[in-house]
Amino acid sequence: MAVRKIPMRKCAGCGEMREKKKLLRVVHTPDGEFALDFTGKKSGRGVYVCKSEACLEEAYKKKGLERSLKCAVPQDIYENLRELLKQGGEPQ
Repeated sequence: MAVRKIPMRKCAGCGEMREKKKLLRVVHTPDGEFALDFTGKKSGRGVYVCKSEACLEEAYKKKGLERSLKCAVPQDIYENLRELLKQGGEPQ
């Protein structure tokens, strides 16, 4: 019987490795747009952050999203993430 490996990703805020499904993904598409990716399959460069406001604020302070995406992240992406986390971290 084969053992399934669980995909792990590093949070841009706290820096801890966590299961991919338990993180939020922000993607910078080839078109130059930014989006929250709930499927984990959108094309483009992605960065992950824990579903906690503390990790998001740490990523904001340390510019973790910018460093991982290698470009400036619009303020509205942070606002969208904050709203999402206030609602429990899951899309409606």
